Amino acid sequence: MTTQALIQSITPEQLGELLQAAGYRVNRTEQGEVVQLLSASQGIGFAVRFGNPAAAEGSFLDFTFSCALRIEGKLPEGLVEVWNASRRFARLSLQGEFLVMEMDAIVAAGVSEDHLRGVLELWDRLLQEFVVYLREYSQQARQQQAVDAAPVPEVVVEEA
Repeated sequence: MTTQALIQSITPEQLGELLQAAGYRVNRTEQGEVVQLLSASQGIGFAVRFGNPAAAEGSFLDFTFSCALRIEGKLPEGLVEVWNASRRFARLSLQGEFLVMEMDAIVAAGVSEDHLRGVLELWDRLLQEFVVYLREYSQQARQQQAVDAAPVPEVVVEEA
């Protein structure tokens, strides 16, 4: 059994290399001193934002995967709450005109590279589930609206 050195902090470059090794294209952007990585999975764009700085210059103790989708129209009632109550690891929130799914990853206590690959795999799977969830929830909401709008049939009881 081989032992891997534990990763106690991570740089944008290290995480970018890990994403690329997993087959993702990665673009690094900087606004002021804030660095983020931009990528996509299944045609859905996402960003990786870095959180708490570590002791080593340019490295971080945690990061957040984030996918923001612009909302056109009104979201079905309960969409965010049902996701958050029925899913683990990633949370939804409304931020202005965006529906945002985020998932935090922590390296502070020391994690293996295999663990980080697992976190990336989990994020990818949650992104896929997110798209399916939005489609299914929207279809169910439309079906319920149609049922609610349908005229109630009149029941007539005839005596024999």
